[in-house]
Amino acid sequence: MVTKFQPDRILGVLGGMGPAAAAEFLRLLAERAPVSCDQEHAVTYLLSDPHMPDRSSAILGRGTDPTEQLKKDLLTLAGWGADILAVPCNTAHYFIDRFRDELPVPLVHIIDETVAAAERISPDGAWLLATRGTMDSGLYQKYAEKRGYRFFVPSMDVQEKVQQSIELVKSNRKDDGGSLLRNVVLDLWNERDLPVCAACTELPLAYDASGLPREKTVSSLGALCEACLRVLYPHMAD
Repeated sequence: MVTKFQPDRILGVLGGMGPAAAAEFLRLLAERAPVSCDQEHAVTYLLSDPHMPDRSSAILGRGTDPTEQLKKDLLTLAGWGADILAVPCNTAHYFIDRFRDELPVPLVHIIDETVAAAERISPDGAWLLATRGTMDSGLYQKYAEKRGYRFFVPSMDVQEKVQQSIELVKSNRKDDGGSLLRNVVLDLWNERDLPVCAACTELPLAYDASGLPREKTVSSLGALCEACLRVLYPHMAD
């Protein structure tokens, strides 16, 4: 079979943070790729490392720094032959930014891409929902400031509920996580009617289970997926 377009670059995905989020990322890649047969999909290497120390706990000073393990895993993917890298975990990028310039191949940066997607979807700003570690690190605010974009940050008690929703998804209780997130988001919309930025890769799964309108969220998984596809299939913009 002669294919219309066969990507010549290999995508390396560092997953396991958590496993359900990485699986959803791969599903989105397959579902959204501009293909008509198996052979038009990109070759993808997955290194799933659920033993990675918890990123949020490390930022909050309560756990092991995962920097060296993240670097080792990404270099392993590059050593396998990956031409571009992606990490479907937002909080991990706090540590990845420390050594990103040392990677031998380009990294598609989930935070940069999610902020850009939020700006396209809602130029007036968005609610920022993420792990406590990501919120405390100011990562999203830093990348948003570069673009002159504004995120609205929920109160601390709301952030705690968002963290609980994330943990429910990680414990394979996606529906419970979705129910909790639904109540949180509806309260936020009563305060300010703006889309929510799901800036943790478990949150798009919780949001999907919540029954809330899909057009009122910015998915970090979706933004990373679309960015990877643009690199793998440059003709998509034609």
